[in-house]
Amino acid sequence: MTGLITAVVLSVGLDAGTLEKIARGNQAERQGAISTLAAAGDAAAVPVLRATLEGRLYAGAEGPVLIDDGGTLRDALTGAPAAPPDDLEKVVINNRLRRTLEGALVVLSLSAPGRAERLDAVRALQRTPDPDVLPAVESALAKEKDKEVREALITTEAMLALSAPEAARRTAAAQQLRRVPGATSKRLLTQRLAVERDPAVLAALKEASESVEASLKRAEMVGLLFSGLSLGSVLLLAALGLAVTFGLMGVINMAHGELLMIGAYATWLVQTLFRRYLPGHFGWYLAVAVPASFLAAAAVGALLELTVVRKLYGRPLETLLATFGASLLLMQAVRSAFGAQNVEVANPDWMSGGITVLAGLVLPFNRIAILLFGSFVLLLVWVLLSRTRLGLWVRAVTQNRQRAAGLGVAAPRIDLLAFALGSGIAGLGGCALSQIGNVGPELGQGFIVDSFMVVVLGGVGQLAGTITAAAGLGLANKALEPVAGAVLAKIVVLVFIILFIQRRPQGLFALRGRAADD
Repeated sequence: MTGLITAVVLSVGLDAGTLEKIARGNQAERQGAISTLAAAGDAAAVPVLRATLEGRLYAGAEGPVLIDDGGTLRDALTGAPAAPPDDLEKVVINNRLRRTLEGALVVLSLSAPGRAERLDAVRALQRTPDPDVLPAVESALAKEKDKEVREALITTEAMLALSAPEAARRTAAAQQLRRVPGATSKRLLTQRLAVERDPAVLAALKEASESVEASLKRAEMVGLLFSGLSLGSVLLLAALGLAVTFGLMGVINMAHGELLMIGAYATWLVQTLFRRYLPGHFGWYLAVAVPASFLAAAAVGALLELTVVRKLYGRPLETLLATFGASLLLMQAVRSAFGAQNVEVANPDWMSGGITVLAGLVLPFNRIAILLFGSFVLLLVWVLLSRTRLGLWVRAVTQNRQRAAGLGVAAPRIDLLAFALGSGIAGLGGCALSQIGNVGPELGQGFIVDSFMVVVLGGVGQLAGTITAAAGLGLANKALEPVAGAVLAKIVVLVFIILFIQRRPQGLFALRGRAADD
């Protein structure tokens, strides 16, 4: 704490005797003095307690206790500047006393003028409930006017009242905790069940514990479903571009992951420019980053098609090897331009935080945004391929290249546009991925195999299959991870896909019509 420590503030409730115990007393005296100030809700003691915790409290063998207030020594009681005695030493605390001080400062923050500070203090007490602070919580509840802080205080009071001597109060506390299910409520109820002897209270505790357990299981299931769909949306964005280049064009593009990386780095560059030149509009940088990531990846994809892929159509092995070499070149180019270390892409303010849908379950805004963004991109791709002239030409060239060319379709131009489209969609996937993790040269390597699994499992050339496979793989991975671990879960999923393709080579959704017969 900096600034003038006034005698008016410090003189209320903090006397020379209490200060003497804190500065020069033994362990028990210091603990007792600090706890007494906290239980009394003596906010005037905050500067002394905080100075003690931060190592800014000094005392000699006798005389006044001093606080280092930004380089100036002041009397802890009067706030007046004071000359240090020759034997002045810092008041040293141990870990036990440090924990006592931290707890006391949290309790005293219940009377802080700021609403946010009071709410943080209540939540800190909920994480580590101490029955000794129940009087301070009751006192704060009697004075609190803010609705949200009052509700949090009522819950905290119930957590602390589980150890109250009155059976009726313990029963009421159990019923209150039943209405606020969470990990802390479950732990406290379980602990109280182990020592409770009153039959009526035991029944209330068991009922509350079972209700909290059921609520937590529901939250876990909803969280698992959301995590699976969230991972599925990421896989969908990563695989959607591949569904065009591989599914519709038949090109095995091993550089697809690096196109994701290009989109992520384009997002990072736009963010950097906004921070430097438009800091007041930083929250809008994604509006520029989305088209920039699409165009950057589409340009790289078009260059790749013109220089490598175009010469190798119909030769899948050579295409695979050539695009693998291109992926290595792209990674090295990014390392040379931006360094080998990961770069951080920050979420805009509106994507920070989350929404609480159930007790103990918070859905992050950035994951929700990616889920909606993936759905929007999917809709645009479907409209483009099924409702536009370009989509008609792409489908015509895919089904019968020679016949389409005979009808006047410029097949090489359509190849270029389709490959650029698939690459641009991969860039959008990279833009989305940048919002949930760091961006580095190896970003795409973690998604190339998963992307091919999604396309192959869903059915080559089938957008509906890509959606189903992405959601299914996302849910399967998240369902298996708690049981088998992340690595083993991926292995199990891969083995399943191999066995499934052995039985159904066309994937979940088979092509129909002439394309299926060729």
